[in-house]
Amino acid sequence: MKLIFNSMDFKYELESVVKLFLPATSFKILVSPSEEGHDGDICFIKREVKGVMTYLYVYCRIDGNVASEAGILLNSVDNYKRECEMALARYLYKCLSRLTGEESEWGIITGVRPVKQINAMSASGMSDDEIRQKLKDDFLCSTKKINVAFAVAKVQERILSDLSDNSFSLYVSIPFCTSRCSYCSFVSQSVESSLSLIPQYVSNLCAEIRHTGELMKKLGKKLDTVYFGGGTPTAIDAPYLEAIMQAIEESFDMSSVREYTVEAGRADTITERKLSAILAGGAKRVSINPQTLNDSVLSAIGRKHTVEQFYDAFALARKLGFEVINTDLIAGLPTDTLDSFKNTIDRILELQPENITVHTLSIKRAAHLNHTEEKQLGSQTGAMIDYATSRLVENGYLPYYLYRQKNMLDNQENIGWAKPGHESLYNTYIMEENQTIIAVGAGGSTKLVDRKNSRLKRVFNYKFPLEYNKHFDLMLEKKKEVEEFFTLEEK
Repeated sequence: MKLIFNSMDFKYELESVVKLFLPATSFKILVSPSEEGHDGDICFIKREVKGVMTYLYVYCRIDGNVASEAGILLNSVDNYKRECEMALARYLYKCLSRLTGEESEWGIITGVRPVKQINAMSASGMSDDEIRQKLKDDFLCSTKKINVAFAVAKVQERILSDLSDNSFSLYVSIPFCTSRCSYCSFVSQSVESSLSLIPQYVSNLCAEIRHTGELMKKLGKKLDTVYFGGGTPTAIDAPYLEAIMQAIEESFDMSSVREYTVEAGRADTITERKLSAILAGGAKRVSINPQTLNDSVLSAIGRKHTVEQFYDAFALARKLGFEVINTDLIAGLPTDTLDSFKNTIDRILELQPENITVHTLSIKRAAHLNHTEEKQLGSQTGAMIDYATSRLVENGYLPYYLYRQKNMLDNQENIGWAKPGHESLYNTYIMEENQTIIAVGAGGSTKLVDRKNSRLKRVFNYKFPLEYNKHFDLMLEKKKEVEEFFTLEEK
């Protein structure tokens, strides 16, 4: 497939629209004044300014079949470039939909955070009816997805009303796993291959935590939530977890903390000693993630635990007294079927966890799965998500955060569901970018938020444990960017 532009404006955004319909296709990007003289499958996108008008044109050809759309726009229109991009995206979507016979329920929304579209329009003074109409007409969203996004926005409205501008969350990265799942693209290393790195890594991580605690105290910021992610935090031994949690307790005023989460993740890493250490360290919320309750699917994706081990781990967490248990599930996994996925949803609901996160499989370049498999995997994914949604609603769960990733099967989404009152604050804040998230550890990404002045900045830690350990002094130097950001906020 050739993507041809008369200029390179909006290349990234429009390429994303093409990938909604041709996700497993490689593209050749060309610049040309017209579609003429190009053979094979093409998408030609043109924006041409003539006087006070801009002419917009899209021409697509697939397997010899042709579709085109065109329109004009006044150069003086508000948000001119944004309106050009939106119009071209709609034209491209309509052409490809006619040629492929497919539609995307999210329309031309290809971004990570669809709910932010609703929040932004609401903040501008638009009514709910006006927002719904715009999502339908301008973004080409289905009524089903509009309803889901609105349901999330309404729950978040309550959560975000209690958010203080002076607060921040702490993300603690433990980038180690017992083995790598076939769909995974996260920064993680197997514990077996990186045993020698862990002692120094934990020591450095504790030092970074103490350094960060002093800095945030100096800046007058209050710790709101703590979240251990990875990797799989419980892949490391209990004494390491205890040391890290003790460093946090000694470095921050924990009296303001409203939520403390540790991703226990994989059942084969969970022991009573580790869960007891986590609970004693202050975490009352834990994730125990089966992904599926089908042993053959677990084997196909490289998870080294069984369904029975998940049940044992879940029961242990309940017995020890965790206030909130989250379980992650994934729709569209290799070898999974619609009936098998339905069985997973039904059996998870029997356990009544406070949170259930339903992910859609996303095929990443860094994952072992490849795009050749993608079309085969996605055939029933939409039906899986529909079933999960209906069953969760029937059982009293509400959607409270939603995000999307590139190359998601059937162009679906990830949704966090919760029993009312048990929504994760951290997950909401990081998805909607409403609160500063300070990250410590390898692969961590700090997100600095200044809501008053609409500023956002990211500061990245070294990606891998080896370079994190090797360049730790330079790592601490990066924390100066945090101080500079908030010093500017005060001026």
